[in-house]
Amino acid sequence: MSQQRVTIYTNQGNTSFFKVLRASLSDLFSSGFLARQIAIRDIKAQYRQSYLGILWAFITPLTTALVWVFLQSTGTVQLTDTGIPYPVYAFSGTLIWSIITGAINAPQMSTSSAKSIISKINFPKEALLLSGIYKLLFNAIPKILLLIILLLIFGVDYQHSAWLFPLVMLGAVFFGFTLGLILTPIGLLYNDISKLIMTGLRFMMYLTPVVYMIPADGIMKTIMEWNPFSPMILLARSVLVGAPSDHLGYYFLVLLCCFPILLIGLVFYRISIPIIVERSSS
Repeated sequence: MSQQRVTIYTNQGNTSFFKVLRASLSDLFSSGFLARQIAIRDIKAQYRQSYLGILWAFITPLTTALVWVFLQSTGTVQLTDTGIPYPVYAFSGTLIWSIITGAINAPQMSTSSAKSIISKINFPKEALLLSGIYKLLFNAIPKILLLIILLLIFGVDYQHSAWLFPLVMLGAVFFGFTLGLILTPIGLLYNDISKLIMTGLRFMMYLTPVVYMIPADGIMKTIMEWNPFSPMILLARSVLVGAPSDHLGYYFLVLLCCFPILLIGLVFYRISIPIIVERSSS
């Protein structure tokens, strides 16, 4: 008679940080195939009953940009000269912002959508994190293509620095994913925290040079310059249009700080899974 494997979720409080981290990284790197299958399943389910399909990936950022373009063109809002056509500035900012916020939401959305199976099937839960990245990259491709089309429409000259745009965006995705990972266990355990995160991101957009430039002086200048989201937006836009950027150093500093936070987030995520399983099963 064959024996069935049984996995018992227990409190890992006595397990060392590095042992949990090693196990988490091992499962993360070994679950590529499973993550792709989960991502394909979720992408098909996401657009199966949607008439507009993939268009929903950039309808929201485009709508936001159109509102600001309308306000600026009618003189309702007076904005500082951006150095490039304002529609390009606003469209690029909102599309890049949507990719970053998508990276923040990816870990929680992927884990939340699998709540019904994580307590029934034994598989590396890190595969859910990896599948979230795959889905994010899939949804980012049409946004980037649309951004290129907009640059052509508004006559922005091709710049050799544009080849760096994918690398800069990968760094921005890494930043967003790290932030989302550290917040995911809290957001899954407490719905109020999850809603607070969404509200905070909407507010943070207006503290980031997404649709308008950093002011020349004042408290907003200080806040926006220290805002870690700012170098992600500014550097990505700068390499795309060939503009000089003074935020390269801060960009790499933010990414450097993300590495230890990511490792802590992986451990935090792995330890919290038994609690999430217990709550989803009750």
